[in-house]
Amino acid sequence: MSLILWIPLVGPLALAGLSLLLGTSALRRFVGVAASSAVLISGLLLVSAVLNGAVPESGGGMLRADALSAYMISVVGAVGLISTWGGLSSAASSRTKDAASYEALIALFLAAMSLAVLADSIGLMWAAVEATTIATAFLVGHHRTGRSLEAAWKYVILGSVGVAIALLGIGFIYAASVSTDTPTLSWLLLSQSDLGLDPALITAGGALAVLGFATKAGLAPMHSWLPDAHSQAPAPVSGLMSGVLLSVALYAILRIQSITNLVIGPEFLRIMLSVGGLLSLLVAASLLIRQRDYKRMLAYSSIEHMGLMAIGVAIGPAALPSVLLYVLGHGLIKATLFVISGRILKVEGTPVISDVRALLVRRPGLAVPWLIAMAAIVGFPPFSIFFSEVGIIMAGWSVGLGGVVGAALVLLLVIFAAFTRLTVQMTLGAPPVGLAFTPDYSAHGPRLPIFLALATTATVAFVAEPVGTLLLQATAVLGGTN
Repeated sequence: MSLILWIPLVGPLALAGLSLLLGTSALRRFVGVAASSAVLISGLLLVSAVLNGAVPESGGGMLRADALSAYMISVVGAVGLISTWGGLSSAASSRTKDAASYEALIALFLAAMSLAVLADSIGLMWAAVEATTIATAFLVGHHRTGRSLEAAWKYVILGSVGVAIALLGIGFIYAASVSTDTPTLSWLLLSQSDLGLDPALITAGGALAVLGFATKAGLAPMHSWLPDAHSQAPAPVSGLMSGVLLSVALYAILRIQSITNLVIGPEFLRIMLSVGGLLSLLVAASLLIRQRDYKRMLAYSSIEHMGLMAIGVAIGPAALPSVLLYVLGHGLIKATLFVISGRILKVEGTPVISDVRALLVRRPGLAVPWLIAMAAIVGFPPFSIFFSEVGIIMAGWSVGLGGVVGAALVLLLVIFAAFTRLTVQMTLGAPPVGLAFTPDYSAHGPRLPIFLALATTATVAFVAEPVGTLLLQATAVLGGTN
């Protein structure tokens, strides 16, 4: 069973090398799909193992898959598959050497995220998160336009500052363990309540580590790299970054929080995450009202949803099952939306919302899934985001954070109104007189991944076994009881 832990690491790395060897061959466009499939299959196998009571380990304990890690590796694979499979139409259009390196970077990106969630050492987890910055910087600037290169540099600078702050925090956490009998960065050991860690060092280390990883998670006020990077990256890359990279950073915050809660209690990080979450919702609401670019609109939506997830993390164990369900639902829907946005950009030739009119009449093959996915992302039932948001809000009221969730609700209403207005502007109505329209069905791309993503998010909240059981086990892991 321990060999399964190596599949999401070695598999994508081997496929990255294969992509470079294939060069301009048309086969290389399937490298990202194959790498995502390898990660997803290994994740499902690990989920099966942990549900049967096993906790696979390998590499002398450096790699470990508890319920939370198994769930997250499955999310990485699922979102990666939707992004890469759905993006095959754009990948097929290029057979240059740049396209081969593009697929190799996608595979390396998936391997780095897999390592981040499988590493038992928080130091190795940090290194993997830093590796995602290196891979995605080149992917953001893939088009090599002035705006895309500017976005890539901005992402590199702010992302590097964030991970540097996180490294300093991890250094303080290690220093807190030096005074014990077991100096370590192992999450498993650090989460033991009787280790005797220094509270002052854990306070400083926890705050810095969470602040650093919050930058990668796109939480305000460290969010400014996100709209530029997501709007300029190729659509599959935007789907991966929004759908799962942000969640991997949130996963790192969850791991750090579980250590600090045992030593100094939950109140310190609760305040920090609540403020960051509300500020993220405020930023998203303010900038979505007058948004003009539909890819940037989706980027600000990511800031919104990460903000609400951060509030859920602040609430604590009562909200964590909803947060983890949120991670999957948001990842699948956001990957779907970015894939469709790439197809709209291909046929319309513009990312400007005011230049895209009457899609439902002119391009129903794109407009219908776009409308369904937009309904899902703003929280309509039966999609899982609705149940996740309701779960977080109810949990907040139950633990005495009514003011925080009340403010969040007001901001969510503003965001809902902004999304509704922008979506109606793009899709409904009659085409303007004289607007040229030439059908381009080649831009529609594979429809099955979009259908699977929408169907999964519409049904997963109703699956008590094994999904509900897995979410409860993952929450128990963070509580230090598994």
